Amino acid sequence: MKLTCDEATTICDKSQYNEASFLEKIKLQLHILLCKKCGDYSKQNGIMSKCYEKKRAYDSDKKKCLCKEDKKAMENNLKENYNTTK
Repeated sequence: MKLTCDEATTICDKSQYNEASFLEKIKLQLHILLCKKCGDYSKQNGIMSKCYEKKRAYDSDKKKCLCKEDKKAMENNLKENYNTTK
């Protein structure tokens, strides 16, 4: 039942897209309770996805990639949100 960190991050990614099974999600939550690094990865992954989804919704009918300024703004947003979750 024990997961490695590599397995946990894979399940975290799958879970983000609703592709993880119920058992995988439980295993991931147990692993995150014991592993701070994977907990941080999970938080960062969620923040990054939210930022991307907001940007994608905003630009849905415009350009299909981020310009340098948008990338920098997203990076700053990630740093700010990550620092507030610690």
